[in-house]
Amino acid sequence: MDEREGSMPVRKSARHYYGDTVRVLFVLGAVTLFVAESTGADLPLSITGAVTAAVILVIAAGITNPEQHWIHYVNELIAILGTLIFASRAIEYWRQGMSALDVSYLFTEVLALFSIIALYFTTKTVRGVLLRPRLKD
Repeated sequence: MDEREGSMPVRKSARHYYGDTVRVLFVLGAVTLFVAESTGADLPLSITGAVTAAVILVIAAGITNPEQHWIHYVNELIAILGTLIFASRAIEYWRQGMSALDVSYLFTEVLALFSIIALYFTTKTVRGVLLRPRLKD
């Protein structure tokens, strides 16, 4: 009997997988959306839009895994949209002279940061997916 039987095989090709990090960022983003809406923060989304975005983030986080490559492209699109939407509004708020302690600015900035960090890690994962056939380790 193989002593490794029942254990997970080591996947050398999965070394560029950062889906677990993206999953955490997406769930944190979803929770932040709910908290921000509950406090009355003025986000660049309607209430329904914020709840819908939170649901999409949680579903994407739940589906993310190293074997289904298509979800990494979806995650990349979600991270791009989040960065564009929240970073643009955060910059607008700052240029309008909004205080860094204002809840609208604070939540928007946090969501922008979660989005841009998720964008970095989804890009690294997509790069790994694209390089996977070439890896010969």
